[in-house]
Amino acid sequence: MNYKEVEAARTTITRNVIDIDSKTGNIYESIAIIAKRSNQIALEMKEELNGKLAEFATTTDNLDEVFENREQIEISKFYESLPKSNAIAMSEFMNDATYYRNPKDDAEVEA
Repeated sequence: MNYKEVEAARTTITRNVIDIDSKTGNIYESIAIIAKRSNQIALEMKEELNGKLAEFATTTDNLDEVFENREQIEISKFYESLPKSNAIAMSEFMNDATYYRNPKDDAEVEA
């Protein structure tokens, strides 16, 4: 996922509950969907960051050998400046970019 092009809010925004509720018909179900997607995004971002920072890992950690690495600092600053995972998940949900289904609805159709 390209996080540079994500159009999610970087600050807190007051949301209209009716807009969130209208997607599924149940506010709690909508929030659960957003929370699960947020966890997926956070995990993906963490794995990507750890992969990039692993390139800079050293095998020995002596105080004499610890030094500032500009590239590592720039990578960390980039990830800190990204929107939070819950904001990205909310943006995806409100723009109908999140796929979700309810297993109960699938069971009722089969019966």
